Amino acid sequence: MKLALQTDYALRTLLYLATERGRATVGELAAFYGISVNHLGKVVHQLGRLGYVRNVRGPGGGIELIREAAQITVGDVVRDFEGRNIHLLDCVDRPDVCVIQPGCALRGVLAEAERRQMDYLDGVTLESLRPVSGGIVTLKAP
Repeated sequence: MKLALQTDYALRTLLYLATERGRATVGELAAFYGISVNHLGKVVHQLGRLGYVRNVRGPGGGIELIREAAQITVGDVVRDFEGRNIHLLDCVDRPDVCVIQPGCALRGVLAEAERRQMDYLDGVTLESLRPVSGGIVTLKAP
């Protein structure tokens, strides 16, 4: 599975907010990760619509987590940004896309791999990803 850039930015944003435990601005996040403020702003807007963050306007404003970090799983974020049907190949969820599909064992193998992957991501919370020593300075930007 290759995640879209928006999913990557969403996960980074949530991890930052979970680690810092407070408000941050889109500008702070963009500067920390070295990414576009405009692109990140769109992702933050979507995170707000999905109920992950609250956008606070005005002096002292910014974005903050709405839910506890222990309640947000990587699997949920991936599904919310990538969609519910993330597949390694089209044949996994659609019939009749390949001439060998009726007798192909690969389809079942890939479906099981996808299931295991999402099961694993569903078990990883933002809380579990926090650096042990605390503080965003222990995170390494890409």
